[in-house]
Amino acid sequence: MSKIDLSKKPLIIIAGPTAVGKTATSVAIAKALDGEVVSADSVQVYRGLDIGSAKVTKEEMDGVPHHLIDIIDPDTDYDVSMFQSMARDAISDIYSRGHVPILAGGTGFYIQGLLYGIDFTEEDDDIHRKIRARLEAEAGEPGGPERLYERLKEVDPASTIKIHEHNIRRVVRALEFYEIHGTPISEHNAQEREKQPAYNSAFFVLNDERDRLYERINKRVDIMVEDGLLEEARKLYDMHLPEDRTSMKGIGYRELIAAFRHIDSNKLATEENRDIIEQAVAQIKQDSRNYAKRQITWFKREHNVNWVNIQDFDYKKDRITQWIIEKCFSLLG
Repeated sequence: MSKIDLSKKPLIIIAGPTAVGKTATSVAIAKALDGEVVSADSVQVYRGLDIGSAKVTKEEMDGVPHHLIDIIDPDTDYDVSMFQSMARDAISDIYSRGHVPILAGGTGFYIQGLLYGIDFTEEDDDIHRKIRARLEAEAGEPGGPERLYERLKEVDPASTIKIHEHNIRRVVRALEFYEIHGTPISEHNAQEREKQPAYNSAFFVLNDERDRLYERINKRVDIMVEDGLLEEARKLYDMHLPEDRTSMKGIGYRELIAAFRHIDSNKLATEENRDIIEQAVAQIKQDSRNYAKRQITWFKREHNVNWVNIQDFDYKKDRITQWIIEKCFSLLG
């Protein structure tokens, strides 16, 4: 098989909703094209958060080098700017070894930021710090997060389409940007997206019929619980980290941490504890399904995306892999 021309800065992207099969597909593509995988996941980057993040295992890697996995501790915040910097370095290293970088993950915001070189940095002067401190203090008051989100709806409704009301960090950042610049951060980001891509990309989004995808999500959550998700989440909870830490907000962790906090504060009976945990697990399934829906919506707004509806390939991994490889040579030369 001929090789991808690395002089053109190729980047193969395997994206899609949670539980659709990105890990297996990216590994198969990497093995076929002499590639290495760069994770575009906001939780797999953390050490110790393995089960809840569906972190790729050594067996699943099948000898393919993976980057941006297990590299920071849960007490460290991880954001798009950090991802951009580390992903660029990883991709450069992969090129230097004569290999093809394959970006795999479902965090569309990260993928977009890397692909288009969007500048998410900001001045860190006294004005920024004062405004941020005031907004964060307000967020810590009863009803504060709801008030901030309503304010964001008023000044920058476009941002609320992409920013979940529970993501206080991004809500605060968007309001801070508006107060400093007098314009919505969504307009700034839209202008940044008009930039030409930083890489010659072949962008694939795996997808499946909604009912099948939701069934797979529910089953995966059940397997996570069997594999020790509760114990893993309890360890994170016992670290007593601030609630706004990135690691504390991952789906599968935030629901259980809220349950543990409720149980500990109310000293409930064993049977009541069991009910609360069951409710938290049900919420994980619901939040995961909602997240998958938002991921699909996000990727539908992206340009030059090749949709891979896996049901069209009878769910056969070999057929999906072969089609993507042929498309890669067509797009990347």
